[in-house]
Amino acid sequence: MKTMERRMKSAAALCLALLTIPAMAGNPDRAGSAGATQLLINPWARSSGWGLANTAALRGVEGMYGNIAALAHVRKTELVFSSTRWLEGSGVSINSVGFGQKLGGSGVIGISAMTMSFGDIRVTEVEQPEGGLGTFRPSMANIALAYSKGFSNSIYGGLLVRVVTESIANVRASGVAFDAGINYVTGEQDQVRFGIALKNVGPTMRFSGDGMSVQGLLVSGSDQLTLEQRSQKFELPSMLSIGGSYDFLMGKNHRLTPALTYNSNSFTKDQFILGLEYAFRKMVHIRGGYLWEDGITNDAERTTVFTGPSAGLSVDIPFGSEKHSVIAIDYGYRATNPFSGVHSIGIRLSL
Repeated sequence: MKTMERRMKSAAALCLALLTIPAMAGNPDRAGSAGATQLLINPWARSSGWGLANTAALRGVEGMYGNIAALAHVRKTELVFSSTRWLEGSGVSINSVGFGQKLGGSGVIGISAMTMSFGDIRVTEVEQPEGGLGTFRPSMANIALAYSKGFSNSIYGGLLVRVVTESIANVRASGVAFDAGINYVTGEQDQVRFGIALKNVGPTMRFSGDGMSVQGLLVSGSDQLTLEQRSQKFELPSMLSIGGSYDFLMGKNHRLTPALTYNSNSFTKDQFILGLEYAFRKMVHIRGGYLWEDGITNDAERTTVFTGPSAGLSVDIPFGSEKHSVIAIDYGYRATNPFSGVHSIGIRLSL
């Protein structure tokens, strides 16, 4: 076990070194060629407040998006619900729910689901571009099943499989994505944390359905012919996240945690996310973050709707005989241009 601890400390040092590497341009030649980009949306309010800078400091069910190893920190049972107004003014909303349950002494099983709603969209045709043919509702959703385990007091790891679906009335695509993550915790009071997460790895997806078919008559006019077009396959937006954080403990009532995460994206620009959280008596948490990628400060060069800043607030109310159980309300905001930001609010029950 001591040998493993030494190896993990070396790996953690390597992670910290990687965080100091200047961000490259990502993969601009492949930008826009991936699909299922819903997998890049963080649906949880708590971690959204500092832009998911806390890849290493995540705890519980929210790790099923940021770093699946964090699921192993569920104390007994945890239930989280979050609602997001995505790009305020666009009419898009996101609902997500997650559940984690301790199994035995160190294992945790989790399940989560996320759905996106786009409202009613008018059906149009070439002959009727103004509509009048009714409406349809696009659907995007994913369901994940995960298992995480603590291998020691310092080393945690986990695996996740996620089923992804996207559809309209007559066209549909589905696929499977896999996540893996590790979390290393050290220090006299577990104040030093490192994390690595590999996300959205899986086979290609393709749209199919009646909407890809065209019917017509043969030249003779006697027989009907149906032609089906095959859509191009598309890859999933895989990414690698490496993060670190440190807790500055100021007595029993105050904690200040800076965190840094580096995202290496396969189909977009690489990113640095810097965050800071202040906690008072483990009950009130105020956090903020800033996302940086090449060109984000220039309106002409920015290739993301996000402008960088994020902020959030959480109130945790302990209850029970020993005050170990918690019910919490979380809020997160991310600034965007255009639109009026991303607003997320969530409720978390931890037993």
